[in-house]
Amino acid sequence: MPLVHALWSPGRGLLLWAEHDRVAAGPSSRPARLARSHPFAVSSASLTALHPGKPTSVTLLLPSRANRPFAAAELTSGARRRGAAPTLRPWSVPALVVDVAELDDLDDSAGYGTSVTYLRAVAGLAVDLVRRGRVLPTLLRRGDAAEARWRPVLQGVDVVAFDALVEAMPPVGRAEEIAPLTGASPRALVTDALHALVDAAVRDRLARAEPPVDLRGGRGAAGVWLSALAGGDPRVELPLDELGVLADAVAKWDGVADTDVVDGRACFRLAEVGTLRRPAEDDPDDQTGDGTKWQLQFLLRSTADPSLLLSAGQIWSGEANGLVRDPKGLLLAELGRAALVEPVLAPAVRRTRPAEHDLTVEEAEQFLTTGANRLVEAGFEVQLPATWDGRRRLALRLSVSSTPSEQVVTRSRVGRDELAAFRWSLAVGDDEIGEEELARLVAAKTPLVRLRGRWISVDPDRLRAGLEYLRRDPHRRPSAAELLELVQLTRETPLPVTDVRAEGWVGDVLAGRVHQALRPVELPPSFRAALRPYQQRGVAWLAFMSSLGLGACLADDMGLGKTVQTLALEALERAGGEHPPTLVLCPMSLVGMWQREAANFAPGLRVHAHHGSDRLHGTAFAERVAAADLVVTTYATAARDAGELETVTWRRLVLDEAHAIKNADTATAKAVRRFTAAHRLALTGTPVENRLADLWSVLDLLNPGLLGSRFEFRQRFAVPIERRGDTETAAVLRRITGPYLLRRVKTDPVIVPELPEKIEIRQEYRLTREQGTLYRAIVEEMMQKIENSQGIKRRGNVLAAITKLKQVCNHPAHLLHDGSPIGRRSGKVSRLEEVLAEILAAGDRTLCFTQYTEFGHLLVPHLADRLGTEVAFLHGSLAKGARDAIVDRFQSGDGPRILVLSLKAGGSGLTLTAASQVLHLDRWWNPAVENQATDRAFRIGQGRRVQVRKFLCPGTIEERIDTLITKKRALAGMVVGEGDNWLTELSTDVLRGMLTLGEDALDD
Repeated sequence: MPLVHALWSPGRGLLLWAEHDRVAAGPSSRPARLARSHPFAVSSASLTALHPGKPTSVTLLLPSRANRPFAAAELTSGARRRGAAPTLRPWSVPALVVDVAELDDLDDSAGYGTSVTYLRAVAGLAVDLVRRGRVLPTLLRRGDAAEARWRPVLQGVDVVAFDALVEAMPPVGRAEEIAPLTGASPRALVTDALHALVDAAVRDRLARAEPPVDLRGGRGAAGVWLSALAGGDPRVELPLDELGVLADAVAKWDGVADTDVVDGRACFRLAEVGTLRRPAEDDPDDQTGDGTKWQLQFLLRSTADPSLLLSAGQIWSGEANGLVRDPKGLLLAELGRAALVEPVLAPAVRRTRPAEHDLTVEEAEQFLTTGANRLVEAGFEVQLPATWDGRRRLALRLSVSSTPSEQVVTRSRVGRDELAAFRWSLAVGDDEIGEEELARLVAAKTPLVRLRGRWISVDPDRLRAGLEYLRRDPHRRPSAAELLELVQLTRETPLPVTDVRAEGWVGDVLAGRVHQALRPVELPPSFRAALRPYQQRGVAWLAFMSSLGLGACLADDMGLGKTVQTLALEALERAGGEHPPTLVLCPMSLVGMWQREAANFAPGLRVHAHHGSDRLHGTAFAERVAAADLVVTTYATAARDAGELETVTWRRLVLDEAHAIKNADTATAKAVRRFTAAHRLALTGTPVENRLADLWSVLDLLNPGLLGSRFEFRQRFAVPIERRGDTETAAVLRRITGPYLLRRVKTDPVIVPELPEKIEIRQEYRLTREQGTLYRAIVEEMMQKIENSQGIKRRGNVLAAITKLKQVCNHPAHLLHDGSPIGRRSGKVSRLEEVLAEILAAGDRTLCFTQYTEFGHLLVPHLADRLGTEVAFLHGSLAKGARDAIVDRFQSGDGPRILVLSLKAGGSGLTLTAASQVLHLDRWWNPAVENQATDRAFRIGQGRRVQVRKFLCPGTIEERIDTLITKKRALAGMVVGEGDNWLTELSTDVLRGMLTLGEDALDD
């Protein structure tokens, strides 16, 4: 992946250049002072594929060895410490002259250096100065030629921001060779860049202004200058004598821009200066407001004496002379600056002695709602009428009265007419508006109305739509899903909803207190489990959601009893009457668990396992399903038999380990979406495994359309939260999804007493000499492949390198696949033997997780021989019966005390509480996967302290994985993770630093 750099070149503007990952550079016979071609710079053709621009070249002074420049990453790593100190040498580099806007449209196929981020900050300051009107027009003279330019006004905090940018300029940003072996000063570069960017931003703003801003000042030198300020050609062509007069006049404005002390600031007062007609005496509030005349008055407030406020009339009459330095020039300068912020002022600025400006009703409304705020942000003072109330907006108010939550649970299905009594109304602030009053406002067709003595802004079209909304069929009742969309403001309404007053279950949902408000349900005698209090609340919540027909996600931590809560729900409903069967989808390893749990806790439920080559089809399948309460099948079988399964109308669709359908594009996810069920329930301890798309996939299957389309969800939530860490957007997403998710974690105060202590131990070891030699050889071999490959081939090489390094950390035989003996060749295996011997001596049982089945096959006979005990192995190639037998023997206490498990086959769904020791032999990137594996032992039913040991070798890829897992866990508060693909996009130098063997990795 090329690394792109940016710099500002005086006279040319923004330049982009890039370098490939490091390649060898041959010697050169050119003198050191002559610029040589950069040996691994990206060509102009490749640059234009990344960004549109004009090809050029630039000579850069870069830290170099004798025959090549350092790569950018070398300068921050330890590479340069291994050789001679770098010297600055000139290198010729292909570059592109690009528009600054290109910095906001970066290509994912390239990496970007700090210089790109830096110049975006410079451009951001320029745009911010223009937005706030911190600019002035000027005349730039070069001999007999002159140009009209816009220049920044740096005062107060802006001076601080400018100085900070000067100090922060990265070395590569000032690398252009200006004179032999010298570069430009950071202050000169930032000054040149800021002036050019401000000028371009003002011209762009003027060109896009609506209504258009006309700066043409008529004939004469001033007119030529004004036209050049607004047009695309900045040249000012005038006779020298006229040019001199113009330059002297404009220089006074430059004096204002170059000082931190200004004698005054403009003040704008919006006033009601009379009416075009008198309101009727019996209608003193004149709700239409169309008789009022609005005027914007100009004043100047002294900064030396803030109590001194001078009107424009006083300034033009000469009364202000002596009170403020050059009051006339200062007022004109301030009005000119303000006109750039608020275009409605442009006509007044063109007048000779502007004192005020009359506004239409539409212009007054725009000024009140947006223009005044823009002027205040730019540092001006604004005075608005005392009768203006900008905080009071016309909005919808919703009052909802619904059935109490505990009564909803007792019903198997709540009809639409029983859901809620609700009433819409229109209000301004706390004042509710009657329909007759609203009709008069609609008839006025004006954006600014006076209501009960106060001015408010309204959109006539939205006001009319609001009236029509109130007049809809008042007897229509929404479904529960529709009602929640309304009160959560996820459904569009013609006016904003600012007040929701809800009672009953709707209020409990909005306040997030449903599962606390619900009373525990009384389970039938046929259900034999004794539920813990939090599980009783979980069953009540599931019954509540089922009654309302809302899809639910029970997202309790692994081990907190999601299966038993689901079985309790089924037993509760079926005790109250006949229902169609429920379809349970789960991984293959959990089919037997559902059968066993149902037999133990709800023996009255009729369970049919639809799985295996001898499973039923056709009429036999239909008859067996009709006679069952639970039909349990795997996700893979459901995809294959989707045609038969979708012919049944199921009572409930249960998705156990629901992250199995986190990718909505898989054949399984598409098949499951076709199944018909009165209620849908997802069970998962990790509703978000890697990215927010996981959450969308699960919730959209439960309640289609809840979060919009996948594209809408990505734009509205995923991008702001995952890329920018937007906490406000994350809060909105939690509010919307909260009613459909019940999440309890093992650290909850009400659950902690139910679980024993968990201790996590970092189990370090060192590589043997053989492992160290193999490790280094792999790094050198794979880095060569990575350096010489691109795109998908490079990504494959990166993942292959990581896999090989993890294998060599396990054992040389795991890497070589040669069936050679285990012996004492692996530091990890030797340490594992020592740890297991201690655990066996203490009488404990152990789970050993590895992500590699091959490594498990190597370990099992070796450990059995070394430790003199039976070692079992649970992996994906075992048939269901064999898996169940291993689990039963281990849990019974009579079977093997050491159980090796492949992470994929044994990392979820199983209950293995006979173990009090969990060993993670090799680490994967996703902490959620690792936690699921740990939770096979650390779950409800575990009565002993659980020790979790994570094997890693310092200075190797394993330690770097451990660091990254820690960072990913820090994001858990926002339920956002990262996928693994980012790793393959790291630069070659960063990858080398990540994979290289550290000095502390080998056993002395």
